[in-house]
Amino acid sequence: MTLPRRARPLAVTLFAALLAALLPAGAAHAESGTVQGGRLDWGIKSSFQSYVTGPIAQGSRGLTGGAATVGGSQFRFHSARGSYDPGSGAFEAAFSGGVRFTGHRTADGANELDLTISRPRIHIRDGRGTLYADMASKARGSGRVTASSQVPLATLDLGGVDMRGGGSPVALTGVPATLTARGAAAFAGYYPAGTPLDPVSLSVDVRAPKKTTAGGGASATAGTGPSATAGTGPSAAASSGPPAAAPPAGGTLREAAVDWGVRRTFREYVTGAVAQGTWTLGDGAQDGGALFRFPRGRGAYDPAKGTLDAAFAGSVRFTGAHLDLTLAAVTVKVGGGVGTLAADVTSSGKTTRAVPLVTFAARDLTPENGLAVVTEAPATLTARGAQAFGGMYRAGTEMDPVSLAVAVDAKAALPALPDLGSDAKPAPSATGTTPTAPAAPATASASPTGTYVALGAGVLAVAVIAVLAAVRRRRTGTPTH
Repeated sequence: MTLPRRARPLAVTLFAALLAALLPAGAAHAESGTVQGGRLDWGIKSSFQSYVTGPIAQGSRGLTGGAATVGGSQFRFHSARGSYDPGSGAFEAAFSGGVRFTGHRTADGANELDLTISRPRIHIRDGRGTLYADMASKARGSGRVTASSQVPLATLDLGGVDMRGGGSPVALTGVPATLTARGAAAFAGYYPAGTPLDPVSLSVDVRAPKKTTAGGGASATAGTGPSATAGTGPSAAASSGPPAAAPPAGGTLREAAVDWGVRRTFREYVTGAVAQGTWTLGDGAQDGGALFRFPRGRGAYDPAKGTLDAAFAGSVRFTGAHLDLTLAAVTVKVGGGVGTLAADVTSSGKTTRAVPLVTFAARDLTPENGLAVVTEAPATLTARGAQAFGGMYRAGTEMDPVSLAVAVDAKAALPALPDLGSDAKPAPSATGTTPTAPAAPATASASPTGTYVALGAGVLAVAVIAVLAAVRRRRTGTPTH
């Protein structure tokens, strides 16, 4: 059916008015949200890891900038920052932390293989994804060292993934990754362009844009930002759990926290293929990926003598095949430049109180700007600590370093933890081959916008018929009553 020429402007105007009335506010364009908090889990290339630590390269891998490990072959990069547009699906998130691979040690102690990958960034637009990263590598043969910022290291296969319409958190699981030409060059030539890399998984929190209130002020949309869930990151300061003991008379300690990851290889064992387990935080403990924070320290601190006797909140329980170990009621004592970290240890249903687990150097506990800190002090397993771990490690074994912060001023802030996002539970290595993304409408009828357009089209059809009838009446002189 063709509209008469005189009726067309009226129909177009009517259609536009109908759409304006029917479409809800914001349906035509969803505002971008801010990515704030979250992590990226990526093994880079598992076979490369095996090569580095195997009998040929006889090397090792080291973590920098607060990066952690998940399972036996994935690295966890933290503290996502970026933006997400649910309308177009455009997504960008940069993460902190890095990993350094070294191997092929020469007679003079240098490494022929030396590769660092850090600060990965995910960029997605129009259905195409790219993983960027800072790269520093030593070329094979020549030994020439090159460093490049934000190299497009891998392309991401987002086939079947619709990034539109997501909320918070935004998650992708097991996205296939392929080495780019520039990535191959930055990878010191170990692999050619087009080589499959390990799949990429991420989960980030999205904070909704602030809305302007009637009074002109701004307010955040409820329920759309990351929640301050206990044990999920630096925002969990007011976490649940029993209150710690009040400081003794004369103590100057206002707030304190101790950070300790136990031992990296132990965490990898727990979540790896052998134990196939996990860890659970309780009583206000916080997960920083590469470490656990035991907060709300209370006790006695003497800055002049450099002594501390404090108890901390929080617990961590490791479970898996033939494994059930809980560390709770953590205490730290410092004196004479040496610190001792102790905890209640529960294993096989039996609890042993105040077990001294590790000792560490704490030579300077003098506060500066209201804060006294010990940063990543090397820690050594004690004889009783070795018993607590069931003989898995010998006394004297190097454990994860200990960091300690003591605030004596109300204005002093404790160091921030790596931000893993609102769902900080560790997970086994990603094995899925089908990427998952925020739920998005598969058809127009499944979305609110599609529904409103369909309604508008129906009403428009009725309106067009009315217009045609009116035109015909004018031509024929048909009465309108």
